[in-house]
Amino acid sequence: MHIPDGFLDVQTSVIFTGLSAAGVAVALKGARSQLDEKTAPLAGLTAVFIFAVQMLNFPVAAGTSGHLLGGALAAVLVGPWAATLALTIVLLVQAFLFADGGLTALGASTFNMSIVGVWVGYGAFLLVRKILPKNKASIPIAAAIGGFVSVPMAAFSFTLQYAMGATATFSTSTVLGAMVGTHVLIGIGEGLITGLTVSAVIASRSDLVYGWKNNNQSLEIRNA
Repeated sequence: MHIPDGFLDVQTSVIFTGLSAAGVAVALKGARSQLDEKTAPLAGLTAVFIFAVQMLNFPVAAGTSGHLLGGALAAVLVGPWAATLALTIVLLVQAFLFADGGLTALGASTFNMSIVGVWVGYGAFLLVRKILPKNKASIPIAAAIGGFVSVPMAAFSFTLQYAMGATATFSTSTVLGAMVGTHVLIGIGEGLITGLTVSAVIASRSDLVYGWKNNNQSLEIRNA
């Protein structure tokens, strides 16, 4: 999912750098309403956890591998605005210190993972949460589904970027099939890790889990 240098042309890289910069700027304002003295440390720990797990690849098929994206996980734990910031920080550190992903393509990678991955995953989480019973047990299930959905959608976002300005010679349809097909499998691992992690946190400190707190606030408003 980390795009290397030279894979996208300059125009496409500039467009998505601008879009990502705008998204991160909006996230900076939105995160103020989601973070407080209790949840700010959790946001930092979430970023560290995602950074560590992204360094660990797991085999998928035909010699390919994947890693935890972390967008849905971060969004459920600390809120989508803070999650966008956390993922962006992780990508910046990986690119500048570990050469994981190209610097010229950093804007495109950020758009796919910090924006599409976070917000599509959180949107799926909210949708599933409305369908399931309003209890704690439903939160990890909804988070797992959000995690699963976020990965192929982030891969699809990359395919759109590829169609806009790829420097490689593979057809867009070939890239679409390979990326989305492989990342559906990666999404299964993403969903499992996301659900288990949220389950562990909500069992010990449910008061810190944004997805659960937000659920309770919605119920209180309805019952008022």
